[in-house]
Amino acid sequence: MAEINAPESDLSGKKVLLIKVLLIVLFISLVGIVLLNLFSGDESGSGRGSGAPKEFQVNYRPANFAVNLDEREAIAILSNPGKYPEAFDKLVFQMNAALIRHVASRMGLQPEQTEAMLVTYRSDFHNQIKDWYYRDFIAAIDTTSSVYQSWYENHADNAVEKIHIIASKYTCFLIQQLLSEVLNTEAGKFYARGTKAEDPCGIALTEALQPMIKELEERAAIEDFGRSKGMLEEKVSRVIAELATFEQRDKKGLSQQLQTRFLGFSVSSTAIEISALSIIKAGFKLDQQFELTLNEQSKVVNIVLGEPVILSHEVYPKIDKMDIGWMRELENLDLNRNINLLREEFRREAIQDDAVLDQAKQHAIELLNTMFLPLIQAFDSRFTLKITFRQPLDLSADSKLLND
Repeated sequence: MAEINAPESDLSGKKVLLIKVLLIVLFISLVGIVLLNLFSGDESGSGRGSGAPKEFQVNYRPANFAVNLDEREAIAILSNPGKYPEAFDKLVFQMNAALIRHVASRMGLQPEQTEAMLVTYRSDFHNQIKDWYYRDFIAAIDTTSSVYQSWYENHADNAVEKIHIIASKYTCFLIQQLLSEVLNTEAGKFYARGTKAEDPCGIALTEALQPMIKELEERAAIEDFGRSKGMLEEKVSRVIAELATFEQRDKKGLSQQLQTRFLGFSVSSTAIEISALSIIKAGFKLDQQFELTLNEQSKVVNIVLGEPVILSHEVYPKIDKMDIGWMRELENLDLNRNINLLREEFRREAIQDDAVLDQAKQHAIELLNTMFLPLIQAFDSRFTLKITFRQPLDLSADSKLLND
């Protein structure tokens, strides 16, 4: 029989087809491996992050929050931060360091990563953060009201409340920045593994900051009670150096309805109406800053004063109406709280109203010119008087950084 041989062109075509099939199978296999790595996580995970670099993966774990704060010392600092600025700096560092350690522990970071966060905080962020804390705290608490706050058993508690608000404002920003720096993430973002993947910001606020504040509140209640009772037992006399230049009088009222319910129905009600007259005096504490210098060459006498503050605040409350229900829901605490609310509202408006402090400045210039200029020109008529005020710290650039 004659042997039939396949043409060479047919054999080469089959080889090309076989190579194409092998390439397609190889491509499909590679795609499958990639997809498997992207979308398959550990058995308990959400399926994200297994393909990410190891340092970006976080495995949350339980951790107990611990902070070594001396509550009594912390309350003393918060009650008078202007007197203890260095201690306030240290307190802010201790609070934030405790938050950082707890977040790092919950995220399961390595000891060297935790230490890196603390070092970065101290070197790159602390000076900025403590300035923000101090600025906002001084503006919020207004330490000139300490006598009133102590009398209403609210001085230390008010300070703790304000530091809680301020810490809540900056904690998330700080944690995100540190995670970005140490973990090399973008804006603090990372991959979390496990079914209980939580937000580091939420951990810092709820598991660390809130328990810390609760301990301070308990100590503040004790301090406030002791201070209020102590005011009844002591008579304080001291020398003051103040220049009052502006007075503002105002009147406000407050009404409150208290109801007692039983099974969802109101069975008794009490109505309270309180009005109060407020007299606020603004001016300058000369013992804190008063500088007088003479420039013989330019024939100018310079007087430098500090920023104006509220020197005194007198509140005269009056109960206009009090209808007490048959179940006597009203307590002494209700009256004290309402009167203190009125006092705080008077003060808040006075501080926010720039006209009060601006008027204090303007009248200080007029008063000092009246007092000193004739005396100065009696020695030499060529002399003039220049009055300036210490400028507050400009943190506008810092605020821009925070907003960015």
